[in-house]
Amino acid sequence: MSMIQEYLGQLTLQLGGGEDTYPTVVPDPNFDPDKDATRIETAIKTKGVDEQTIIDVLTKRTYNQRREIAFAYERRAKKDMISALKGALSGSLETVILGLMKSTAQYDASEIRASIKGLGTDEESLIEIVCSRSKAELMEIKKVYKELFKKDLEKDVCGDTSGDFAKLLLALVEAKRAEPSSVVDHPKIDEDARALFEAGVKRKGTDVKCWISIMSERSIPHLQKVFERYKSYSPYDMQESIRKEVKGDLEVSFLTLVQCFENKQLYFANRLQDAMKSKGAKEKVLTRIMVSRCEVDLKKIRQEFKAHHGKSLYQTIAEHTKGDYQRALLSLCGGDD
Repeated sequence: MSMIQEYLGQLTLQLGGGEDTYPTVVPDPNFDPDKDATRIETAIKTKGVDEQTIIDVLTKRTYNQRREIAFAYERRAKKDMISALKGALSGSLETVILGLMKSTAQYDASEIRASIKGLGTDEESLIEIVCSRSKAELMEIKKVYKELFKKDLEKDVCGDTSGDFAKLLLALVEAKRAEPSSVVDHPKIDEDARALFEAGVKRKGTDVKCWISIMSERSIPHLQKVFERYKSYSPYDMQESIRKEVKGDLEVSFLTLVQCFENKQLYFANRLQDAMKSKGAKEKVLTRIMVSRCEVDLKKIRQEFKAHHGKSLYQTIAEHTKGDYQRALLSLCGGDD
């Protein structure tokens, strides 16, 4: 079986076959791991380190290919390539390159772990990852989290958050979402829309439990129709209702969910825009989205970015970043729209 066949096999596997992918980083058709390993070894040994070569090679290979390069490197240099890269690089570039040496699920799992294991929780990162990943992605993240950290993701998330916010994250991490069905269940759509309205806008206070169960258990195509139907019950659409009914991390989480159900790539495009709007780009968010989505849907995120922000993602990154970090991100971006 060729590398490409194997890669495509893994691609459908990763995404549960249900979601199409729009990667900007695709397998290099003329891949030669030994040649790449030699180039990386030379780049690391060069006086002052040849960052450009490291960027050229690693941002233009898929994770599976990068892993083969690492094996070839170890055979040649008799040492671990990741440790060598760590020693040779620093700052934002190091963060990007080391991120690329993990699979998408490993990267997500490490980012979640980092967001709950510091002093104080980084709720923003936690919400972004847990609320935007598909059921298939979450199941893979849980498995990898256990392998990497010998802990259950559910327990860690719960131990570090509280109240309804914790309950929502837990419900999502449990990954009980129904698979999309070819049958449109109109009575159920109506029932869910009415339940969301009666649990929120219609009453004093919010029955958050009802919102959590509908938003964490129904399939995404079903929920899209529910939100459409919801407008015939409520004077506000679902996002406005969330803003009126709940606050804080819970509000951000529900909004993230609804935005991802409605258009996940637009959600990421807006996150990227926000991260670069302020002076001194929020590198953490920028790095995470570029690294975690480049083999998933970054091409589509790019299209949404251009359509909604009037400027290409490529040009925006070029304006708000500099040096090797900029070169690495632009390479992952894969082109100007």
